[in-house]
Amino acid sequence: MSGSGTHRRLSLDDFRHEALADVGSTNTECLERARKGALSGLWITAERQTGGRGRRGRAWFSEPGNLYASLLLIDPAPMDRLGSLPLAVAVAVQDAVSRIMPPDAPDVLIKWPNDILVDRRKVCGILIEGETLPDGRHGLVIGIGINVAVAPDAGLYPVATLRDFGAAASPEELFAYLFQSMAETLSLWDGGRGISAIMERWKRVAGGIGENITVNLPDRSISGRFSGIDDTGLLKLETDDGGTRLIAAGDVFFG
Repeated sequence: MSGSGTHRRLSLDDFRHEALADVGSTNTECLERARKGALSGLWITAERQTGGRGRRGRAWFSEPGNLYASLLLIDPAPMDRLGSLPLAVAVAVQDAVSRIMPPDAPDVLIKWPNDILVDRRKVCGILIEGETLPDGRHGLVIGIGINVAVAPDAGLYPVATLRDFGAAASPEELFAYLFQSMAETLSLWDGGRGISAIMERWKRVAGGIGENITVNLPDRSISGRFSGIDDTGLLKLETDDGGTRLIAAGDVFFG
């Protein structure tokens, strides 16, 4: 948190957008702007990233034709409320992607905590990073990569593009929906105070609840029934011994 200990709800007028051609990473660009005093609500998009990255340091495929976008937030919530932000972000992205899909396309779903799936294939990755800035503020960046027209080589999970399902919108058109949906969803989230409303929306579009899943943790894999999320957003896994495990981070696989 900043030295003042305050955080303010952003209005739609607080959000700005700067479109770049090539950039190393939209997340890195946002953090560099934050270190120089940029205000909350700055979106950076790029046609191509030369140094994109995913969770746990994985490289992120970033060729032209997709949407690469990062949003800078400054002191968005007290630290103890930030844990629910990934769920809010996923809800916003799911809404934006849904708006450009044809009526006969499969449902757009969220795979815990914030991957976006169509037909059980990943079409979007989200990476949230943050740091304490020189002036004491906390800068947080939401990085979003959406496979509009180009799919990366398959890694841990099956991938697809929105074009595969008949979506005709350009990355720029998709971003227009994302810009609006993220502003509305962050207003609903309200610095973590609106988490219950976010949870309800998240559960309505979550994939795999009630199914058997495997969760890859850093040191092992565990399997069980995905019974939903708790009131802080942790995954609830019912294990074979009748117990319930709460999981804060991991890669989820269905079946």
